[in-house]
Amino acid sequence: MSRAGLKSVTAPLAVLLLTALPLSAVEAAAGAAPPKAVDWPHYRFDEKHTGYQKFETTLNKNNIQNVVRLWHGFLGGELVYQSSAAVADGVAYIGEEDGTLSAIAADGCGSDSCRPLWQSSYLAQVTSSPAVANGIVYVGSQTGFDDNSGKLNAFDAKGCGKDVCPPLWQGKMPTGDSGSSPIVDNGLVYIGNDGLYVFDAEGCGKKLCDPLWKGKVQGGIGSTAVVYKGVVYVGSSHGALDGRLYAFDAKGCGKAVCKPLWSGDTHGATYDSSPAIYKGIVYIGSYHAISAFDAKGCGAQSCAPVWQVKEDDFYFYGSPAVANDRVYIDLEDRVAVYNAVGCKNCQGNASLFGSGNQAAFAASPVVANGLVYGARNTGELFVWPADCKGSCYETKKWLLDDPLLNSSPTIVNGKIYIGSSEHGFGGRLDVFGLPD
Repeated sequence: MSRAGLKSVTAPLAVLLLTALPLSAVEAAAGAAPPKAVDWPHYRFDEKHTGYQKFETTLNKNNIQNVVRLWHGFLGGELVYQSSAAVADGVAYIGEEDGTLSAIAADGCGSDSCRPLWQSSYLAQVTSSPAVANGIVYVGSQTGFDDNSGKLNAFDAKGCGKDVCPPLWQGKMPTGDSGSSPIVDNGLVYIGNDGLYVFDAEGCGKKLCDPLWKGKVQGGIGSTAVVYKGVVYVGSSHGALDGRLYAFDAKGCGKAVCKPLWSGDTHGATYDSSPAIYKGIVYIGSYHAISAFDAKGCGAQSCAPVWQVKEDDFYFYGSPAVANDRVYIDLEDRVAVYNAVGCKNCQGNASLFGSGNQAAFAASPVVANGLVYGARNTGELFVWPADCKGSCYETKKWLLDDPLLNSSPTIVNGKIYIGSSEHGFGGRLDVFGLPD
């Protein structure tokens, strides 16, 4: 972000300079308050789910070596599994596998260990990442310990004035927590289950709501949907070897069950990969491929990808991040980097490796201010230069207490938030940043 100061000048020249300067410089010259803190309201940060946080200005290549763990939120319960933090209006929200949504002050509590501001009532299981919109926080869950049906849960983002808060309302789904995270767009909430379920974001006036409509897919959905130009895209899985990207009219079809506008073969299941959109292309991972589809489709019911990289002997994990014409996605023991515009016989632009004991990267990388962040199942958080060419090892890594680390990092306002556990027992939200 550009910064500048102005000396006393004649009025006409001052007007010209103020007109030419970026808004941030004008505000600084006028003694205005600093910009409002940036929110990370849902999984993959922005409305196109690119995993690219372009507003980060604090953490950079020059100071990342100085970053330390500042504090952690102790959530109790069990480990954080897959759920990634949302940060909005000064509060961080994250789910635990034991069925709890927790809200924690994003700036901590002045101590090394902080307790939640409030937690949800028992939700049986939460591997979904929360989404915050218009004062409501949404998260997917299972219904109960002995009830494997699924639920969309809506809470007041400020809590209820008590330590434990029940949902304002819930949406009905037939099967348990799939790992699909809710997204909110144009007054609707979209979440995956045995299909794509769509609810009114304000509920239905009752405690338990039926969906407005359901998008029909083959198999189930663990993928998180994304809406772009009136179309909602989501991945599905039908067994380990069969997966597709589906595109639906975001408004539905006027019926209870809607067929897709089109779909495309992803060369494998898309259990935990969610589509990202960049320059009119939809990128999605599957077990054995990274695929790029034209967001407009192809004029037919079944569309081939614009380009696709297949790795039949290796596994891709998580969702792609897309920034500055590069696609970043976890590929077993590395983060693989590809040219976003594609290529023939793609071998990748770069590979981001981690030193030490090897295990899978499975947390979905994110990009912010020239750096790529990722996590590995050795309990380690890594950072690399985003412009790496060839093979690169980390610039910095941090060891957490959790041997299983698959929560995607959240990078916002100079801090790194990531879900973990106390040696595999008891959930945590670890927060890193520059020391005071």
